[in-house]
Amino acid sequence: MTDTKQPAPETAGLSRRAFLKTGTAAAGVAFVGGAAVTGFPSISSARAQEAKTLRYLGTAVNQSKEIADKVKEDLGITIEYIPVTTDEVTKRIITQPNTFDIVDTEYFALKKFVPTGNLMGMDAKRIKEFDEITTVFTKGEIDGKAIGGQGTAPWKVLYLAGNKSKEFSATPTEWISLIPTTYNADTLGIRPDLIKRPIDSWAELLNPEFKGKASILNIPSIGIMDAAMAIEATGKYKYPDKGNMTRDEIDMTIDALIEAKQAGQFRALWSDFNESVNLMASGETVIQSMWSPAVTAVRAKGIDCVFQPLKEGYRAWASGFALPATLEGPKLDAAYEFVNWFQSGWAGAFLNRQGYYSGVLSTAQKSMEPFEWAYWMEGAPAEQDIKAPQGQTIALKGATRDGGSFAQRMGAVACWNAVMDEDAYMIRKWNEFVAA
Repeated sequence: MTDTKQPAPETAGLSRRAFLKTGTAAAGVAFVGGAAVTGFPSISSARAQEAKTLRYLGTAVNQSKEIADKVKEDLGITIEYIPVTTDEVTKRIITQPNTFDIVDTEYFALKKFVPTGNLMGMDAKRIKEFDEITTVFTKGEIDGKAIGGQGTAPWKVLYLAGNKSKEFSATPTEWISLIPTTYNADTLGIRPDLIKRPIDSWAELLNPEFKGKASILNIPSIGIMDAAMAIEATGKYKYPDKGNMTRDEIDMTIDALIEAKQAGQFRALWSDFNESVNLMASGETVIQSMWSPAVTAVRAKGIDCVFQPLKEGYRAWASGFALPATLEGPKLDAAYEFVNWFQSGWAGAFLNRQGYYSGVLSTAQKSMEPFEWAYWMEGAPAEQDIKAPQGQTIALKGATRDGGSFAQRMGAVACWNAVMDEDAYMIRKWNEFVAA
């Protein structure tokens, strides 16, 4: 898709933001006996305020107080976070689509809820930076080089057939399933100070050497992918598509997990970001499924933790904004305004500093110091200490980012989080593993 950017709608030369501003100024005024009485909210001002409040459904990963405070300062939009687990996000979209105004969800889950019709296709013409969204999403490539596409790769499910369509489009349209917020190439987190030897393979997750000190995440659609990466790395089996297993492949994968669990391999099965941080920070685990910002959070505590590059590559994921199909009027306008703000640079830079990647890299770069961009995105040695968004030092001068540059990391993606054709069967078998 090209040349889809257009300015936000205006009415008679008056921008939406200016209109809301003048509308606010006129609100709260009544006339009694010919005299103006002020100081109380009018119905119109109450409605305007309600329109400028967005109920934001998602996991806690992107739900930062700093982002909410900044968008309130910049746009006057109040964000009300609704933090739930990954699976609960999907359940809410399917069963309670009127309980949120905007949702931050993962591309892999789209196959579960797009067919319900509960989400609208987002209009690319209303997304100011749409043409600047990284080609990871639009073409499945970096610098013209294709990246691994096993699983639910985002470019396979980016476009919808229409505004209220229940089907994906194999070719570009103006209707977008999710406008990207963050994405990453995931690998294992390790405690090198406690392991005391090199780790270079996913197979180590199942290595009996780490009995009682390993952990895998308890989100079925993602956990089974980590298990597949580990099993394939042992040489036991090569999956044609780790993101779309047959029943026999699911059985074999779950049987291997149950065998490892009953042998005491796993200290825990975590499903919460903070739980993963606490397991690693406490030393209860030394190798586990992990997310990059969780590694950052452990480092912020002054503890050595590495998001370890592995020779078999990365399991990638991507998330983005969607809107409920029933959203309309000023509330819909406010949602688009927020999405455009999110893509404009500040939020992208904030998330990049946690180890994520933002959907529009060009604007995020403008909001980062050159030495920060060089460290996080180019794989260069830090010219000065690197700090987390909250100010803690997480990498010292001279350090390099785990896995190197953006192109090196995302270019080494082996598979993407996915919903399998046999999803219901896979979840049933996963639950057998959890209960074993």
